[in-house]
Amino acid sequence: MTVLTVNAGRPVAAPYTDSPGGMTGIDKRPAEGLIRVSDPGPKGEGGSGLAGDAVCDLRHHGGSHQAVYAFAREDLDAWERELGRPLANGTFGENLTTNGLDVSGALIGERWRIGAELVLEVTSGRIPCRTFAGHLEEARWVKRFTQAAGPGAYFRVITPGSIRAGDPVEIVHRPEHEVTVEMQFRAVTTQRELLPLLLAAGEALHPEALRRARAHAEKSAAS
Repeated sequence: MTVLTVNAGRPVAAPYTDSPGGMTGIDKRPAEGLIRVSDPGPKGEGGSGLAGDAVCDLRHHGGSHQAVYAFAREDLDAWERELGRPLANGTFGENLTTNGLDVSGALIGERWRIGAELVLEVTSGRIPCRTFAGHLEEARWVKRFTQAAGPGAYFRVITPGSIRAGDPVEIVHRPEHEVTVEMQFRAVTTQRELLPLLLAAGEALHPEALRRARAHAEKSAAS
């Protein structure tokens, strides 16, 4: 289990984004050498957890609970076959392109040690947006990505550290519940009936998803 590449993006102007200022950092490319990863701060204020990586729309991206985004090379390979085109590491806007890990099958609250110091904790799956669709230039992309339900995972930073391409990944903690990234993604997109099940993940869940799960449970109890 390894990180194939650590990917960072620079802000560029794009007609397909509704980000304030019309800039996006979704086009991420493999970075050389050691990259520092730390907690960027609250959503709306902090951007990426990776030094040198641009997050341009702080309304929806970045912040402590979306500090790092990982996507499996195996899933990129599957999309290559589906789309009939090559997809380089970082094409999906991921900070970490992994090998040998079922990223969307990771448990909410699962912790990964990458390299010697960095420890990350899984919080949620990535929700596709207009910018993602425009970047890939694929028809009905948001719907197709959502139906596939293999969103990759967002992480918060538990212990900061520096990482580089080729670093090993060790799963150092797996919670006792069964709430995976895929389940969380389905619950907040196409299968709302799964929302109550997310409560088993507790505070490890991304706060926005946790609020939705609690609201759904309260509504169901009141009806």
